[in-house]
Amino acid sequence: MQGPEQGTERHGTAPESVPVVNYPGFARAFARMSNSEPGRQTFERLRRQTAGRARGVTLEVGAGGGPNFAYYDPALVERVEATEPDANMLRYAREQAAQARVPVTLTQAPAEALPFADETFDTAVVTLVFCSVVDPARSMRELARTLKPGGRLLMAEHVRSEHAAISAVQSALAPITRRAAANCHWNRDTASVVRQSGLTEISVTRLRYPSAWYSALEDGLLPILLIEARKPGG
Repeated sequence: MQGPEQGTERHGTAPESVPVVNYPGFARAFARMSNSEPGRQTFERLRRQTAGRARGVTLEVGAGGGPNFAYYDPALVERVEATEPDANMLRYAREQAAQARVPVTLTQAPAEALPFADETFDTAVVTLVFCSVVDPARSMRELARTLKPGGRLLMAEHVRSEHAAISAVQSALAPITRRAAANCHWNRDTASVVRQSGLTEISVTRLRYPSAWYSALEDGLLPILLIEARKPGG
């Protein structure tokens, strides 16, 4: 099947029940951080473990400024449909899509209302997104709906700490992070959302940070999980 040309773009319309996402300041800061050397080193492993392992026709939800695009392997991935609700982020994503080694189509759309048919994708990639979606359960249902039977979810998310005292601090900080970091919730239990989605063969692995300074965060305020799951059938 002929895919879209590299770097193409389409537009979706968010349903009225999903607020419009518009965080220009955060988009600039996140793009700058992602493209910095510390940012690349910190998140390289999670990008290799998600985008780098994608196969076939791939959906990336919440692509942000497109830092994952460079990790898609043209020997494995036919094309990528990348969604992002924030028009500010899409400006940066266009630049990365134009340089990607696989065809990437950008669509402005929220995770809660993906503009794709049922059972479209072989792989769904999600990195550092579910902390900020408006409705995690609805977003996960949309991911499951658009995966083909046997399709895989590859996900990396920072989550609520397993330690009660630290999770309490995360919850106390959540009103601040929601305002300062584009609706980011530091206290979400995303693994539970995946387990309740109907997906199967779920594996959850704690990401280890690449340096001693970052490793202090593993059991602190920003533990990151690598989550893999499969849609039944296929």
